[in-house]
Amino acid sequence: MKIVLVGAGSREFGPASIRDLLLSDPLCENGLDIVLMDLDASELPRMRRYADAVAGLLGRSPRLSVTTCLADALPGADAVVMAIELDRYFHWAQDFHIPRTFGFPQIYGENGGPGGLFHALRNMGPCVDVARAMERHCPDAWLLNYTNPLTKLCEAQARLSDVRVVGLCHGVFHGIEQMARILGVPTGRLDARASGINHFTWFESVRDRETGEDLYPRLREREREAHLLHDWDEIALSRILFRVFGRFPSPGANHIGEYLGWAQEFLGSSVVQFFYDPVEGAPWETGEVPTWIYNLADHPTDMPPFPGGPVPRMKPTREQRAAAAEARAARAEEGTGTETSPDNGSVSAGGLDFPGPLIPSGELAVPLLEGVLCGVDMYLDAVNVPNRGHVPGLPDGSVVEVPARVDANGLHPRAMDRLPEGILGLLRTQTSIHQLLVDAFAGGSRRTLLQALMLDPTTHSYRAAVNLINEMFRVQGNVLPEMEW
Repeated sequence: MKIVLVGAGSREFGPASIRDLLLSDPLCENGLDIVLMDLDASELPRMRRYADAVAGLLGRSPRLSVTTCLADALPGADAVVMAIELDRYFHWAQDFHIPRTFGFPQIYGENGGPGGLFHALRNMGPCVDVARAMERHCPDAWLLNYTNPLTKLCEAQARLSDVRVVGLCHGVFHGIEQMARILGVPTGRLDARASGINHFTWFESVRDRETGEDLYPRLREREREAHLLHDWDEIALSRILFRVFGRFPSPGANHIGEYLGWAQEFLGSSVVQFFYDPVEGAPWETGEVPTWIYNLADHPTDMPPFPGGPVPRMKPTREQRAAAAEARAARAEEGTGTETSPDNGSVSAGGLDFPGPLIPSGELAVPLLEGVLCGVDMYLDAVNVPNRGHVPGLPDGSVVEVPARVDANGLHPRAMDRLPEGILGLLRTQTSIHQLLVDAFAGGSRRTLLQALMLDPTTHSYRAAVNLINEMFRVQGNVLPEMEW
């Protein structure tokens, strides 16, 4: 089996994906060919050495290769797993701040809001290029995409190519973990099923896995009893949405709030994310990217108060911690433990350490591949696929996030119950934005992009919307697709 990792030079995606593949008995038992592909060659030799080191510890013998040429990587591939980004935090700081200078009250700026539109446009060209290259070189392969903004990019790949694309994200696990904390039960006790769009899903059902009890009534009681300020930056917005719309959303304020025009009041960290002193110049002018934080609970540690102190270090994000915890819980439930390597510690390769035990990341690419390539029957909490009645009330073809089963016969997304009309109203706005954004990209039209921006809940002014589009193309013109009025 041949698996191509596109974006393998990433320090997060590369090592985690390598570990996941080499920890998989079904994949390795059938013979595994791993291709590490990245346009930037600088990290590929160390990733190759890391893969060799992990394979040695696990007693695996895959075929390993590296390349910067996509056309060389793809022929014969059974699956392509991708996570790509270009100068992530440098451009993300622009996505975050420039819309605010035009009065857009967006938060975060990664997946939704005006920042999310330009983040998507930067990655849309490369993502579609990968899909179209697969049409030529491996048309029957699976394309598994982790790249954000996930829904927008998967919709472009699905509409503008004929490949089988599935978007994967662990965001739903955060909502499960939040509900488990409110209920005071272990995460593994919850059987929770959610639907919607990525980073804006809503739990249709929450049950006790052991007894089958409907836990929604108890969740409502416990949420009402809890102090409103508890874990404010993570779940205050979710709690308000739960009270108003009757379903608990996922994954948390930063991501959910990107799709709402009034979310800023429920995110205290909104004023300090990517904070910089404007007197000293904007970060995209000075080249100095401000410190990024997820929220106030994930603040920098060991930050030197004066020059000469220790190098700043970031705590693992809540997302990284949740993924690791989910993987540990799953392995514990299976009774397999975590003794994968002699010391179960970090692996050093080429002077670059990737800390953490050799356990699965908790991401879903390898479980999906074990199903479709090896016939392992399993349940997946969330896949992002074109809607074929899976989420009633949302347009056919729009990319939606639902649970699924996977086996030798393929991927089987679950048909979910119809969401309440209030929730569908919030989601339909986003599906229209996604459709217009792909149309704008395909047609090279700023006017169609303006339509998408005018639908965004944070847009307050026609003039501001036009000026924002022109300014973003001025600042990011070298990384955005060609688009004209």
